[in-house]
Amino acid sequence: MNLLAVDPVHPDPGAIAHAAEVLRRGGLVAFPTETVYGLGAHALDPEAVARIYAAKGRPSYNPLIVHLADAADAAALASEWPEAAERLAAAFWPGPLTLVVPRRPEIPDAVTAGLPSVALRVPAHPVAHALLRAAALPVAAPSANRSTGVSPTTAGHVARSLGDRVELILDGGPTSVGIESTVLSLVGEIPTILRPGTLSVDRLREVVGEVATLADAPGGKAARPSPGMLDRHYAPRAEVRLYDAGDARAEGEPAQARTAVMAWGPGPHPPGELVRMPADAREYAARLYATLHRLDEAGFDRIRVERVPDTAEWAGVRDRLRRAAHPG
Repeated sequence: MNLLAVDPVHPDPGAIAHAAEVLRRGGLVAFPTETVYGLGAHALDPEAVARIYAAKGRPSYNPLIVHLADAADAAALASEWPEAAERLAAAFWPGPLTLVVPRRPEIPDAVTAGLPSVALRVPAHPVAHALLRAAALPVAAPSANRSTGVSPTTAGHVARSLGDRVELILDGGPTSVGIESTVLSLVGEIPTILRPGTLSVDRLREVVGEVATLADAPGGKAARPSPGMLDRHYAPRAEVRLYDAGDARAEGEPAQARTAVMAWGPGPHPPGELVRMPADAREYAARLYATLHRLDEAGFDRIRVERVPDTAEWAGVRDRLRRAAHPG
């Protein structure tokens, strides 16, 4: 593993050129996006894509998101590029939105889990943008961590999770958004959110009108059109349990268990070491994974998390917490 620090705003062209060459010859490069760190490989090279699955221990039925430098490059990988895609790309790219559209046949089945659609995104982070420009190829990039674990928001998280499984890590500092992109399918008659993020359904409706949601759809084990739909996902080593505001019960905690309590409201809260979280949805999202990583590294056995509001702007955080607390 080689960890290479780069300026997050003006990355060194030499470092970017080196990373691009690793991708072109089939290697794995972890790099920052505005959401989380991605584990990138040449999306049109089936052997390179297979290395992603092997490094993460990722099930083959879980498709990957392909990252592109701009909307024109994304449209070139779609067999159909609807008007809605054009409007959404103009409004939100580069940024934390992934579009699922019909795929072109040259995209390997490993990228799409054999489905006729592909998930595409244009990230906003300067390091990701520079890398995609220099590599001049589509880059498949799920989160740079072992499958179902907490996604990485720093290069250190990547190194601790994947170690020598990745050839190069570009360290561009902590990410800003903190949770993965909103995934919107344009395959059916009505655009449908497959995975919520920080881009709310209300903002999407301002651009394309009617938008459906799959907020509580179970993951199962069949192929699905989007990553992030496994029942258990984004989970730390410690057991995560959600609680309602004002519920201060110990819930039968073992006497010797170290318990942390992540709370955003005034309480009362269950017993444990209190970790104050923001009451703002975007700020909470930006801190969520980093907090879970920190509590794991501190050796807590259990993490009790106060349920967040049931509103559109909290949908992405609510989804991540629900899946992290799933018993598996």
